[in-house]
Amino acid sequence: MPAPALFVVSGLTQYLGAAVAVRLFDVLAAPVVAWLRIVGAALVLLAWQRPWRHRWDRRRLLTTAAFGVVLAAMNVSFYIAISRLPLGTAVAVEFIGPVAVAAVTGRSVRERWAIVVAFAGVLLLAGVSLQLGPDAVVGLVAILVAAGFWAGYIVLGRVVARGATPVAAGAQDDGVPQVDAQTGGGLVGLALAMSVGALVFSPLAAGAGPVLHDGRLAIAVAAVAVLSSVVPYGVEQVVMRRVSAATFAVLLAILPASAAVVGAVVLRQWPHGLEIVGLALVTGAIVLTAPPGRSPSPRGRR
Repeated sequence: MPAPALFVVSGLTQYLGAAVAVRLFDVLAAPVVAWLRIVGAALVLLAWQRPWRHRWDRRRLLTTAAFGVVLAAMNVSFYIAISRLPLGTAVAVEFIGPVAVAAVTGRSVRERWAIVVAFAGVLLLAGVSLQLGPDAVVGLVAILVAAGFWAGYIVLGRVVARGATPVAAGAQDDGVPQVDAQTGGGLVGLALAMSVGALVFSPLAAGAGPVLHDGRLAIAVAAVAVLSSVVPYGVEQVVMRRVSAATFAVLLAILPASAAVVGAVVLRQWPHGLEIVGLALVTGAIVLTAPPGRSPSPRGRR
């Protein structure tokens, strides 16, 4: 499946999960919701991938652990931000992280132009408007922190996704990977990373008491974990193995664009004026990331 199509799937689940999460802020503090999301995703991924059945060298273990801390910090700071800022504004400001990665790692003029075009498109889609006040200032600081962690997520996540595949404990080292080269390696690393992130931010568990006494609340938290973490981060681990960091940063612009499309098709919230221009710019940015003479594909860049 082409990388842009995978990102559409990722965007659909992420925004649905975010919509559920925002509703939980009336019952639980935003950082607590973020931590519960991480814990829920870690439990699902641990049961699915069972990373303890694999051998880990020290370097890969440390890289994966660092990735987990960055991922968890990104989620916590983002949830603090969207509890104080409009979601569209937060997404647009946070996109500074991918912009920085593309600007530093882009290996061609096309990639650098693509990220400029994508950033402009995201700003138009979001309709950025900040009304300064105590909440807005806290939210802005939180989303800028989240942007920095998002940049770290892209860089470290790509290393984890493309790292050497761990060999199952007890298996003969015959050169045949024990984990599927396209998905398993990255998902095993993601399972371990999520677990580390959950442990590092475990002090937030102090505010999670209501989940233990409300079944519907627990189900909602589980839905957020699967929709906002397991599916999209799993998809991104697959895509990170296939494209450059700069191209991946541009593809992230599909997330707010897919939200606009879903709003039009499902909710009849049709884009108007500058939003249509924003969609066109994001589409143009994706086209720019493809090598000349070829359409965008999962293996367009290495």
